[in-house]
Amino acid sequence: MTAETGLRPGPDLPAVNNTASPSGAFASPQDTGRPEEDTEAVAARCTDRAVARLLSRQSPEGWWKGDFETNVTMDAEDLLLREFLGIRTAEQTRATAAWIRSKQRADGTWATYPDGPADLSTTIEGYIALRLDGDPPHAPHMAAASQWVREHGGVARSRVFTRIWLALFGWWRWEDLPELPPEIIFLPKWVPLNLYSFSCWARQAIVPLTIVCAHRPAVPAPFALDELHVDPAHPNPPRPPAPLTSYEGAFRRLDRALHQWRRIVPRALRRLAIRTAVGWIIERQEADGCFNGIQPPLVYSIIALRLTGFTLDHPVLRAALAASEAFTVRTDDGRRWIEACQSPVWDTSLAVIALTDAGLAPDHPAVVRAADWLLAKEVRTRGDWSVRRPRLAPGGWAFGFHNHNYPDTDDTAEVVLALTRVRHPRPERVAAAVRRAVAWNLGMRSKNGAWGAYDADNTSSLPSRLPFCDFGEVTDPPSADVTAHVVEMLAATGRAGHPAARRGVDWLLRHQESDGSWYGRWGVNHVYGTGAVLPALIDAGVPADHPAVRRGVRWLEEHANPDGGWGERWESYTDPGWRGRGPSTASQTAWALLGLLAAGERDSAAVTGGVRWLARTQREDGSWDEPEYTGTGFPGDLPLNYHLYRLLFPLCALGRYLRPPGHDLEGTNG
Repeated sequence: MTAETGLRPGPDLPAVNNTASPSGAFASPQDTGRPEEDTEAVAARCTDRAVARLLSRQSPEGWWKGDFETNVTMDAEDLLLREFLGIRTAEQTRATAAWIRSKQRADGTWATYPDGPADLSTTIEGYIALRLDGDPPHAPHMAAASQWVREHGGVARSRVFTRIWLALFGWWRWEDLPELPPEIIFLPKWVPLNLYSFSCWARQAIVPLTIVCAHRPAVPAPFALDELHVDPAHPNPPRPPAPLTSYEGAFRRLDRALHQWRRIVPRALRRLAIRTAVGWIIERQEADGCFNGIQPPLVYSIIALRLTGFTLDHPVLRAALAASEAFTVRTDDGRRWIEACQSPVWDTSLAVIALTDAGLAPDHPAVVRAADWLLAKEVRTRGDWSVRRPRLAPGGWAFGFHNHNYPDTDDTAEVVLALTRVRHPRPERVAAAVRRAVAWNLGMRSKNGAWGAYDADNTSSLPSRLPFCDFGEVTDPPSADVTAHVVEMLAATGRAGHPAARRGVDWLLRHQESDGSWYGRWGVNHVYGTGAVLPALIDAGVPADHPAVRRGVRWLEEHANPDGGWGERWESYTDPGWRGRGPSTASQTAWALLGLLAAGERDSAAVTGGVRWLARTQREDGSWDEPEYTGTGFPGDLPLNYHLYRLLFPLCALGRYLRPPGHDLEGTNG
């Protein structure tokens, strides 16, 4: 990976057997540590190496950022965008195709995460990318892919977003896609299915797509794709009828009505809607040229603006294309892939917490430098969040380098937790930023007492039922992990008794799963949720012997692997049988340890086993191997691999093991 963002491979470790035993436990490497050696000594040595590794990864400006990996659809769509714009180069195509080939499996398919099931849309897009690089359809790896696609329903069964990309080249009929009219931009906020009933990431993609769907462009295709259809003569077979009284039946009728609307909409109204949508997009372009700091809205916005007459050398499009290039990662062996997003604020705040957990002085230059960078990234402007909170003063942090239109409560909570650890030469500056952030997060609380990530009360169930929305979460309801982080922030700033903190605790207690765990919205899954909630409850004053805490502890202990670590596979989002089950990973082991340590289980066999697992699987460079995707974009649909999780969270856990609650972690800015 690139020296700035990637974690370079280290010495090989013994392979992990990822196959579940009949009892559901997971096998592990042989313990090569010295059992007679004191666990604290092992943990201290491990911590020192991790601290050195993390310090070596800090940028001169003060931030940290690990690579942010998803799946090959991002890479394929980057090539398709460049093909559509007429700017695709042979070098880009060759380097990207090499990356995509490296992810193809023996049966010809692609998955959305390692060892996951083959995914139809991902396989279709990966296949097309290789066709763009000249791989012939009859080549064995290509024939295997196309055969698998046909056996699983062909293009007709792929998700809507894949078929939109195909429609751009005439490989699919626009008439056979759900209609998405640009006039949605005019719906008032009180109307169901208005733009702000969608999550921020969904609306930022929907607005440009309304323009694309209104224009229905089709540039000449570089080749035919008949081999991806079950029946090329009839590529879109009729769907079975849906009951008229069902949601599906109702929304199918709505879609038919919208197709009719396209035929009768006054041209002046359509032109006004497109102009308004263009203005909405441009207003939300970030300083780096991106839109919401996410690759899909970026590429859809580029296409939409190009269709409305923007030239490639127009400042708006020039900045957008530069942002697209900034999302590019080049490997040491010449391959090229695209990050879906970038996470420097999140990674930097976690790095400060990890380093201070590990005992680094609160006025250490690396910590102060990171605090200065974070302070410079504070969001002091209004964004879409103010639609529901018009009187709330801004103050908080976003996820990426420049996406100031979309601060979020989760990043804001973690940045505050980090800043309260720092002994800054200008404590009044830090304290003022913390006060603004706490006030903003308090104002972003939803009516039920909990917190979503980007919006308050973004809980409608209707958007997900639209035929257009067949992939990923399209709303932003409160979640246990985000609520826990905000409650932990309130406690860290002396507000454990604040009514909002108490309501947040009550919500968390009510939303504990029957098995004792908590659901993880932004990390996989119940190990993440439980590891986040237990520290928040304890910090907020819930006693360690509270029944909910004991149930959470018991769940974590019962789900430790025989090797001492913890893991949970992505399948747990769709199959409850996988809750807390999976091969041990560094980040998930750390999450479990953070929960157990907060609950007072430092001397338990489970904690000792987890610490020793981290020690014996640590690489020589101080990090850990973690090919598993333990981050979450959309539960059940979009797994994420944060490449720094494997270092940040183990360092937090080891530091808290060595320095139990009660030791001085705080700076002077709380």
